[in-house]
Amino acid sequence: MLTELLKEHQAKQQVQKQIQDTRRKEALAASNELTTALVDHLNVGVAQAYLNQKRLDAEAKQLYQNAAAFSRQSQQWLQLMEGFNTALKELGDVENWARTIEADMRIVSDALELSYKAHRESS
Repeated sequence: MLTELLKEHQAKQQVQKQIQDTRRKEALAASNELTTALVDHLNVGVAQAYLNQKRLDAEAKQLYQNAAAFSRQSQQWLQLMEGFNTALKELGDVENWARTIEADMRIVSDALELSYKAHRESS
């Protein structure tokens, strides 16, 4: 009788041990699932931040390239305007020179005309 009680007790303990192992395995699996879900949830945010940073880097690079191109184009415009300004100054100098020559030619023409009239009147 005592042996039977011992066997019964050992059998019950074995069943309890199996139940505990099953529950431990279920708890471990649930814990792993929870951890995986939490990590996945965090990874979504990290992945989104990474994509945003990558997009920002690309846009910053494009902005830098556009600014450099604009700077080169502005420099070219400044050079063109400087050339145009120089050409206008030269044109102004030529115009002034032409006016001076024209005035001198009028003086010579008037002098020649007066001389011709004076020569004709004396003849």
